[in-house]
Amino acid sequence: MEHILGQNWTITPAGGSTGEAYYAQNEGKRLFLKRNSSPFLAVLSAEGIVPKLVWTKRLENGDVITAQEWLEGRELNTEEMKHPRVAALLSKIHHSTELLDMLMRLGKHPLTPDEILQDIKENQKVLDHVDSRLEIHQAIKYLEKNVNRAHHDQHVVCHCDTNHNNWLLSSDNQLYLIDWDNAMVADPALDLGMLLFTYIPKENWNSWMNQYGGIESDHLMERMKWYAVSQSLSFIQWHMMRGEYNEAEIRIQKLGNMMSHHNILP
Repeated sequence: MEHILGQNWTITPAGGSTGEAYYAQNEGKRLFLKRNSSPFLAVLSAEGIVPKLVWTKRLENGDVITAQEWLEGRELNTEEMKHPRVAALLSKIHHSTELLDMLMRLGKHPLTPDEILQDIKENQKVLDHVDSRLEIHQAIKYLEKNVNRAHHDQHVVCHCDTNHNNWLLSSDNQLYLIDWDNAMVADPALDLGMLLFTYIPKENWNSWMNQYGGIESDHLMERMKWYAVSQSLSFIQWHMMRGEYNEAEIRIQKLGNMMSHHNILP
């Protein structure tokens, strides 16, 4: 990265799962750099959903480096996920035709429940040799039994990881949703299910959905439930494949608690 910015910049890894992100600073100037971010980032920046994109550079080897504003701020805590601003920003994303058009032009086709279930089952065939867990197989049985109820013909841009640590509140009180590497075109219930089942008490779902601008219905509830379980399984499998068994165990316990609390039966 030094040869891109010049010698006077201090560059440090920013962490994350890919290891391709960096912080850079030089005499009060500060940037967040990332290698091979999607062209989607430019539209997200223009919409005010992520911190401002400053520049993009293509290297001789074909890699693309993007530089965004490095903002002072913090991630939201779990209690703050109940705030109306979270519902409003997610609604803005889901209702943006600009974001949807761009992601479709980048070749993203609508993700279906059948594809998600197939991926989970294929991954589990491998992981069963490592650690076969009853909770996981009960969850997969639930997905198989209810996959037809999860079909829906409305597709939007979904972030696919609405965890609280992906929500950035800047020091000037601007809210952003960051880390868009896994964005897909899918049923909005995919994002809503993970967020509501993880952070919002059931008795507050109706008021939260009013702030989001949607209408709570039996079909939406069924789809959110299905996607909440499928995403939980996907994250468990991801951690297991990376050998992060402690994190996988924590998520397995959360999956079991969620299925028990919401009476999700295989």
